[in-house]
Order: sequence, then C-alpha cells, then structure tokens
Amino acid sequence: MFLFRKKSKVQGSGGGVGGCCGGAEAKGASGSKGGGCCSGAESQDKSGDCCGGSAETTARPLPDSTEVKKKITIDFLYLDLTVCTRCVGTGDTLDHALAEVQEILNAAGFAATVNKVRINSEDLARQYRFVSSPTLRINGRDISGELKESRCESCGDLCGEDVDCRSWVYQGQEYTQPPKAMIINAILSAVYGNPEASPGDPSASPGDPPAPDEAASRDAQQPYVLPENLARFFQAVKNRKG
Repeated sequence: MFLFRKKSKVQGSGGGVGGCCGGAEAKGASGSKGGGCCSGAESQDKSGDCCGGSAETTARPLPDSTEVKKKITIDFLYLDLTVCTRCVGTGDTLDHALAEVQEILNAAGFAATVNKVRINSEDLARQYRFVSSPTLRINGRDISGELKESRCESCGDLCGEDVDCRSWVYQGQEYTQPPKAMIINAILSAVYGNPEASPGDPSASPGDPPAPDEAASRDAQQPYVLPENLARFFQAVKNRKG
C-alpha cells in the first residue's frame, strides 16, 4: 500500500510561490527569470537579501559657480624691463604678491586684471599721467602714498644721463623695490573697503564693496605736467638712437 503526501505551497505576501514579494517566478527589471525578487538580481544588497537592502548613494560636487566676479585693476607702468633693476624687481614682486593673494581674491569673489605698460614716449607718459618709474596703481590709485626718488644707475646706463627712479616708503623704511607685503596690503585694501580709511574706521567694514577712489578722481582732475626727470630720460634715449 502506497501513501502519497501532498506537498504544501508556501505563499509570500503577494500570494506567489516561494521567495519573497513576487515569488520565484517574479521577473526583474531586465525581464529575465531568476531567483531574485522585486527588480531582479540587481535589487539585492551586498548581503544577498532583497527588498530590504538600503540604496547606495554617491556624493557629487556642486557645479562651479557662474557668478560674475568683481574686478580689481592693477596698472604696472615702467620705463624698462631689460636693464632697470627697479622695474624688473617690481614686476617680479608683483607676480609673487598676486600668487599669494589669489586664493583670497577667489574666495571674496574678485578677479585681478594686470596691465603692464611700458612708457616709452612723452605722449604715453601724458596719456597715463606718469610721474615716476616704476608705478603701481590699484583701481587707478598709486599704492605709494608719497613720491620719493633716488638715483637709478641702471637707467642712467640705459640713456647716458643721470636719471632718478622711484623709492618706496613702507612702515617707515625706504626701499628701491616695493616690499611684497606692501603690494598685498594694497590689494586687500581695495577688496575689503575704502583704501583711504584707517583700519579702525567703520566705513572700511570687511565684505563691503570698494568705495570709489576719490584720491584717484582728484588726481585725474589736476593738470598733468611731464616731470623734468622723465623729459630728460626720453630726450637722452632719442639722442642715443640718433
């Protein structure tokens, strides 16, 4: 006598056969049959469980900002960059200062534009209201508060005459080239407030846009007279060229 035992079916929550959610016959997103559930084998987490695994997410960097940066204009005016040690040194120091302050400018939303102009004629000197070589201006304002000059041997060798070039006064000391800290402080003053305001002046609050440079505006209204020192230099260069 043979006895037959009836097999019982184990149903999932959806009434399917075997497995979970949709049973063993459930098809994944790819449409193929498999032992997986819900959306096929790809729906399983790393432990092999299905329907209960947490989705993995990948953090993506935010897109670059497209905001328009505020501009800082730096004018470097000079007589010569081949012989004059003061002009060459000033240009090098300016490049180093900009490299150090670039990260701050970017963070504050500023972009610096540098105009390097060789003043090789009286006409250009008048156009740029050039008073001494070399000159650094930030947003039209000379970073050297007072004009001082001393004999420049290299420019004298260049033109065959005695020529004076700029000396830079910073924190009570006189230099033949502007110290890097002097240039950096001048740039940051243009970024964080009125360059003429004292550090304790509330009008120079950090984050405020630079105020219009009244000193530069006043200078532009004054009649320009070519300094005798520069006139002598240009004439000596002409004489050498014949």
